[in-house]
Amino acid sequence: MKKLIVTALLGGAVLAHAQTAAPATPSSPAKKELVQKLMVLQQPGIENMARNLVEQPAVAMMQAAGRALQGVPEEKREATGKTIEADIKKYVDESVPIVRERAIKLAPSTIGAAMEEKFTEDELKQLVAWLESPINKKYAQFGPEIQNGFTQKLVAEARPTIEPKIQALEAKVRATLGVPAAAPAPKAATPAKKPASK
Repeated sequence: MKKLIVTALLGGAVLAHAQTAAPATPSSPAKKELVQKLMVLQQPGIENMARNLVEQPAVAMMQAAGRALQGVPEEKREATGKTIEADIKKYVDESVPIVRERAIKLAPSTIGAAMEEKFTEDELKQLVAWLESPINKKYAQFGPEIQNGFTQKLVAEARPTIEPKIQALEAKVRATLGVPAAAPAPKAATPAKKPASK
């Protein structure tokens, strides 16, 4: 949630600057202190953003590896999969702290500087008050649950329309690459019907 706030603030600040090219609002020690407080309040969101930057390519690699594993002989598939999974986990475990540290170090000179330049002292006070407010904390607590419910409903409603399109796209990409179509998953055996008892 806080990641969205940081992104929205930066996006709004950049857009406002591009549209108006207004002069920077004057700075003061009080304003600098408010920005510093905002950086502390935003740190979990900044850390989350850093983690996501590291995990996105790892997730994509894991998905690609899962597809590629289908071409590995069955007797080697499990061991190969575990090796790849361990390598990807090692990458994430080693990379997250590095990117998180750099993000935290970089945030004041980028996010903080933009906020100091684009927001007045009064606006920064309001922003700090909102981020510290009980309603924001409640929203942060329940926001993911609400969003998850929405996402599940959206997926359920969109799946019948989108799934055939995904399958058609996959078939087209396979044909373009000259890769044979994926074998259909074996259907689960259905139990034999019992004769009706009299």
